[in-house]
Amino acid sequence: MNTVSPVRFLDRTTPPHVVTMILLTSLGALSMNLFLPSLPTMTEFFATEYSVIQIAVAGYLGVSAFLQLVIGPLSDKFGRRSVMMGALVIFIAASIGCALSTTIEVFLAFRLVQAAIVAGMILPRAAIRDMFSEARAASMIGWVTMGMAVAPMIAPAFGGALDGLFGWQANFWALVILGVLALALAWADMGETAAASTESLFQQVGHYPELLLSPRFWGYALTAAFASGAFFAYLGGAPYVGSEVYGLDPFALGIFFGAPAVGYMVGNGISGQYSSRFGVIPMITFGTIITLAGLGTGLIVDLIGIRNHVTFFSFMVFVGLGNGLVIPNSMAGMLSVRPRLAGTASGLGGAIMIGGGAALSTLAGIVLQAGDGAAPLLWLMTLTSAGSVAAIFYVIHRERLRRAETPEAEAEPAE
Repeated sequence: MNTVSPVRFLDRTTPPHVVTMILLTSLGALSMNLFLPSLPTMTEFFATEYSVIQIAVAGYLGVSAFLQLVIGPLSDKFGRRSVMMGALVIFIAASIGCALSTTIEVFLAFRLVQAAIVAGMILPRAAIRDMFSEARAASMIGWVTMGMAVAPMIAPAFGGALDGLFGWQANFWALVILGVLALALAWADMGETAAASTESLFQQVGHYPELLLSPRFWGYALTAAFASGAFFAYLGGAPYVGSEVYGLDPFALGIFFGAPAVGYMVGNGISGQYSSRFGVIPMITFGTIITLAGLGTGLIVDLIGIRNHVTFFSFMVFVGLGNGLVIPNSMAGMLSVRPRLAGTASGLGGAIMIGGGAALSTLAGIVLQAGDGAAPLLWLMTLTSAGSVAAIFYVIHRERLRRAETPEAEAEPAE
C-alpha cells in the first residue's frame, strides 16, 4: 500500500493515527531509558556488581534483537495490529514482575521478557512503509521518531526523581501504567495496514535469505547498526561515567543523561522536513559525518585534559543529532529494498541494529572497568561512528553500480 487511506483517530477500521505511532514507539524507548539512573541504586539493592546489573541493558538489547527476527515475519503474516497488542500484554506482565522482584535473577528474567515491547519500535515503521513510498516514508518515520525523542529526553530525569522519592521499583510501576494505557490506545486506534498474506509463517521467515543476500540491505543495516551503536555504547557506559567518574546522584545523572535526546529530536525534525526533498542517502551521509565529527572533538577535548560532566554530556548531543538523521532514513532504505517484506525487513534490520547495540553496550561496561575516566567510552563511540561513515559510502558505491548497470532501476531491483 503506497497510498494513504483516510485516517480517523480512535477508529480501528482505518490506519493508525500518527499520534498512536508516536506513543507506541515512545513506550519502547521509555522502557529502555527510564530506569537507567537507578542502576547504581539497584546494584546496591540486589547486592551485586555493576557488570551484572548492566545485563538489564545489554541483555535486554540482545533479547530485543532476537525478538525482532520473530516479530517482523509474525506481523507480515498475522498483521501489525494483533502482534502489537500481544506484545503489550506481555510487556505489562513483565513490568509487574520487575517491580516485585527481590533477587537479581528474578529481576533480570522479567527484564528480558520486557523486551517484547520492541514491537512498538518496529511495527509503526512497518505500518508507515505499508502506507507510503520510500522518501515519504523516511519523512514520516522522522516525524514519528522525533516525537519518540521526547520520551528518552525526559525519562532519565523522571526516572531519577521516582527513584529518589519512592525507590527504583516506582520506575517499573510507571511502565505498568503506561503499558495499560498503550494497550487501550492500540485497541482503539491501530487499524491494520499490512496486506493479507497467504504464506505460512515458515515461508515468511524463509524470506530472510532474500534480504541477507542484498548488498544494499546490508549497507543500510550496517549504517544504522554502527550509528545507533554509538548510542547503545552510551547507554551501557554513561551511567557508570556519570555516577562513578563524575560523582552525579541519580537525579542529576538523569538530567544530563538526556543530552542525546535533545539532538535526536532536532535530527528527526530535520529528517521529517527534508528527507522527501533530498533523499535518504544524502541525509544519512550528513548524519554519519556530523556524529563522527562531534564525538571526535569530544575525544580530543578529553585527551587534552578538559574533563568534567558538562563537557562529556554536551558532546553527546551530536550522537542524538546524527542518529536522528541516520536511523529514519536508513530504515526507510532497508524497508524499500523489498517493499513487500516491510515487516520482515524492519525486524531483521532492527535485529542487526539492536544486536550490535547489545554487544557494544556490554563492551562499554567492560572497557570502563579498566578506569581512565570517560576516555575508553569516547574511543569506543568514535570508532563505532567511523564504521557508520564507511557503511554509507558502501551504499553510495552500490547505488552507483546499480544505476550504471540498470539506468531505469526499479524500486525493488534484483541484486
